[in-house]
Amino acid sequence: MALRLGDTAPNFTAETTEGKIDFHQWLGSGWGILFSHPKDYTPVCTTELGAVAKMKNEFDKRNTKVIAVSVDALDSHHGWVCDINETQNTKMNFPIIADPDRNVANLYDMIHPKADDTFTVRSVFVIGPDKKIKLTLTYPASTGRNFPELLRVIDSLQLTAKFKVATPANWQDGEDCIISTAVKDDDIPASFPKGHRRIKPYLRYTPQPNK
Repeated sequence: MALRLGDTAPNFTAETTEGKIDFHQWLGSGWGILFSHPKDYTPVCTTELGAVAKMKNEFDKRNTKVIAVSVDALDSHHGWVCDINETQNTKMNFPIIADPDRNVANLYDMIHPKADDTFTVRSVFVIGPDKKIKLTLTYPASTGRNFPELLRVIDSLQLTAKFKVATPANWQDGEDCIISTAVKDDDIPASFPKGHRRIKPYLRYTPQPNK
């Protein structure tokens, strides 16, 4: 059965390019992103791994660890890392899981037979500090992932986990938020001292609480 939002992210042990890990222990008390690749030496994924390496400081600022997985073995991963560093003008700074037995791929339902019965689809899982899955995305092989969008999602997830707000369409960090419908009008001044705008009874905006 496919994993759904709110499910506990399955734990596993695996070899990676940075040593053996227990996934939940590796995540620690922070956030995490697990993203899969069909196999090593694929062109779109090469650009993706390079892009994430260049953005790692941004994930670090958000207390978010990133880790990739591919069904190839560790030796292949190390060779691929050399290509990534060379072609993307960067230095890999996060681990790639070796998954030749498809253990992780099966735990996370990453093999979709109608797409390919051997290799993983290109999935993304955002995992919270409670080890629950907060977001899932699956991309076709021909479309590179948008990692700035994942940063935006993490900003929203972390904000809405702390405050009784939601983020509107195309929201960016620093912009106004929507007050949760669970918050009564009378309670808004105490909860949101920066003020609010009431468009409809169900649509009330407030400045971002943590800015």
